[in-house]
Amino acid sequence: MTGGPGWIVPLGRRDSLGASIQGSNNDIPAPNNTLPTIITKFKLQGLDIVDLVTLLGSHTIGDSRCTSFRQRLYNQTGNGLPDLTLDPAAAAVLRPRCPRSGGDQNLFFLDHVTPFKFDNQYYKNLLVHQGLLSSDEVLFTGSPATAELVKLYAANQDIFFQHFAQSMVKMGNISPITGRNGEIRSNCRRVNHN
Repeated sequence: MTGGPGWIVPLGRRDSLGASIQGSNNDIPAPNNTLPTIITKFKLQGLDIVDLVTLLGSHTIGDSRCTSFRQRLYNQTGNGLPDLTLDPAAAAVLRPRCPRSGGDQNLFFLDHVTPFKFDNQYYKNLLVHQGLLSSDEVLFTGSPATAELVKLYAANQDIFFQHFAQSMVKMGNISPITGRNGEIRSNCRRVNHN
């Protein structure tokens, strides 16, 4: 529906009977994590740098709350100054709806150019320092290895789509549930007994 890639989802995986927001939040990078922290969180799940840069490309669609990036606008490093890796013109557009206080729940597109299309615009935004989240922009500013992948995906959407599909399958195979634990769902959106 959004124009992104397709991939074959391996069937028969056992799913948990419940969910844990705390467990999820511990494993998923926070919007203001440093690149080394993000790399470590991915590595602990068996995912490499390619998976990291590729999967964060999912931010080509979706929204973020003001509270997730406010520090970039006003006090990135605790010195009262904005994040120098954020384009000043982009910051000026964001500030009216994301003030120093208030507006916490105001939503902003992660990709302000093509917010409803799954494409490689997210990476193009990073190249001009218009990544919304700090955890996005550090892919371009934080290391030569991740910056090269950002440049590659910005230049070649087909390679991004190919890598994204591969990384989604790889991510889907993280810590599979085995034995009698969990269940193979008839409908992936809900547990079988509901």
